[in-house]
Amino acid sequence: MGLNLWIQLKMHGVHVPHHKNTAAMPAVIMDCPKSVTIPMSMHIGTPARPLVKVGEYVKMGQRIAEADGFVSSPVHASISGTVKKIDSFLASNGRRIPAITIESDGLMARCESLEPPVYHNQQEFLQTLTDSGIVGLGGAGFPTSVKLTVKNMAKIDAVIVNGAECEPYITSDTRTMLDQSRLVMEGARILQHQLKAPKILFAIEDNKPECIALFEKLCAAEDAMEVCSLPSMYPQGGEKVLIYHTMGRLVPEGKLPIDVGAIVINVTTLASIARYLEHGLPLVRKCITVDGSAVKEPKNVVAPIGASLADVFAFCGGFKAEPKKVLYGGPMMGIAVPDLSEPILKNTNAILAFAEDEATPPKTTACIRCGRCIGHCPLRLMPAEVEDAYAAGDVEKLAALKVNLCMECGCCSYICPAHRPLVQTNRLAKAKVAAYLREQKQKEAAAK
Repeated sequence: MGLNLWIQLKMHGVHVPHHKNTAAMPAVIMDCPKSVTIPMSMHIGTPARPLVKVGEYVKMGQRIAEADGFVSSPVHASISGTVKKIDSFLASNGRRIPAITIESDGLMARCESLEPPVYHNQQEFLQTLTDSGIVGLGGAGFPTSVKLTVKNMAKIDAVIVNGAECEPYITSDTRTMLDQSRLVMEGARILQHQLKAPKILFAIEDNKPECIALFEKLCAAEDAMEVCSLPSMYPQGGEKVLIYHTMGRLVPEGKLPIDVGAIVINVTTLASIARYLEHGLPLVRKCITVDGSAVKEPKNVVAPIGASLADVFAFCGGFKAEPKKVLYGGPMMGIAVPDLSEPILKNTNAILAFAEDEATPPKTTACIRCGRCIGHCPLRLMPAEVEDAYAAGDVEKLAALKVNLCMECGCCSYICPAHRPLVQTNRLAKAKVAAYLREQKQKEAAAK
């Protein structure tokens, strides 16, 4: 897509400092931790159901929990050792989540029954993806087998490979593109064949020229594959934004990407699919970016799923300053972590630790009605109006303002000169609307 056409189609956003400090650092494999705590809920949908018992010996790659429904994902041991505890822990989202704690034997012994899966049709292919435990690795955590279950493949016009990685600091996808390009391309070929996709689009921001050049070269040897070089702008990697900027199509409220002919898949997810089909080892480890002003040795790390944040930071030399805020993910959409015992999850792409000067939020002042939040919102929502409606408890107005369309990207809060917590209010407003709709449905059901 040419730049002029992109400008005509452009959704708005913000220009954020890139801070891609680790982009030139290939990922290094972390030492085996003494133990891991693996949650049963690292994906959208129903938590997995444990299959093992306390005291049982498990090996790396062994299934320790099975999917408990269609929108669910199995969980596998990321190290070998003994199951020490099956309990719940308080996750960063405030919910108590079941988890399995494994004490390492230091061997990282691989489960002997693992072998590359064999499939003969699309249904068997999707089952292998379910068995792999792979979920969306860009942050959403949607089970990949569910995302790729398309009843009418004729609706697919393009598969968009998301290599935008627009959040500041995070470079784990960049390293996947540079270090695992063979697996990325093999994954693209597999989806092209299995989904009968007419086109594969690699969407990469132009602050990654090395990635763009590499994939333009690789795509030149392929049929119906091309690179979309997109100007660096946050939130370029948002699913709806990416579809609009590569295909010029809007995803309506309440609809899915497939409704406009698109499937979006993260580049690391794609490489993980190819790796599983090639080697048979399920998703048991994750490449993450470790950075921030408090981190002594920022780097990209391949860590076992379930390793504590404390162990990962220790592998990076610990802290050079006391961390005042630690995040899962980037500074725009990341989630604050209350405790360094929190584990690495399947969809963790970064952990960031910031010293006091960068972790202290600015003072909030009164809204000056400048309209910058509206002008920079990718979906042209009205955050200031949402804030007023939420304060008034006006659920009907919240719904009319289309608050449910909010992707919680944080552009409004970032650009607000009064430093209003607009994205946080949007999140609370969405919850209020959802609770209201549930209440209405219950009333309607009771009246029948």
